[in-house]
Amino acid sequence: MIVNPTESGWEVIYQPAHALLAAKLAAHWRVDQRPERWVETLVALAQHDDESGDWSGSGHLSDVGAPLDFSLREHTTLQQPALVTHELQSKGQWAALLISMHMSFLYESMRDESPKIAAFLNEQLANQKFWRAALDMTRKEADAAYALFQWCDRMSLILCRRELPEAGRALEVSAAPDGTRCDVVYKDEIVSVQPWPFEETHFTVHVESIQLDQLHFKDDRELQAALQKTPVTELSWDFKK
Repeated sequence: MIVNPTESGWEVIYQPAHALLAAKLAAHWRVDQRPERWVETLVALAQHDDESGDWSGSGHLSDVGAPLDFSLREHTTLQQPALVTHELQSKGQWAALLISMHMSFLYESMRDESPKIAAFLNEQLANQKFWRAALDMTRKEADAAYALFQWCDRMSLILCRRELPEAGRALEVSAAPDGTRCDVVYKDEIVSVQPWPFEETHFTVHVESIQLDQLHFKDDRELQAALQKTPVTELSWDFKK
């Protein structure tokens, strides 16, 4: 979950919804920078945070009973990355390559935490080499495709975590596929990116959220029930060149 505080409680955005928003952003990307296998790229983006909604155990609340943002979990687990990596392999080698590169990006800094994490990362590097060869793809081409993936993922997180800069200040998003630095600016309820990386000059994107009016929950089951019974609120952002 992505969890933001509100005046009366919490705003919750499921991670798969954030991933879908990343794919929606990518769908507007300039045509001349789109990877050859465009549909597979969108599929990988839309599904990269799937398998993250396991409610069979605990771990969704803080010590004081507040909904726990995914970034605040104390222990690194490979359950979700292993499941989604395996799932996307069944979609094809291109999607598998992108999600594998994403897992390397996310977890490489944690390599020394455990032998399991190191083994997982070594497996990803070996798979990436194999898939690049199978796709007749250079490392440079793969890096460019992943740069777009990473940019859209990062931009989606900025939106979902309410991190848009205030007062017209600029915030770096990530490098575009050609290596150009891109900054986001938010002013008068309009989101702009400099330099503009999209095909259209104006578009709107949406994501679904759940606005909880309860601050604390006794256990995961109570939180899950509240999430299920609360009506969905759609958030939207207008992008303009």
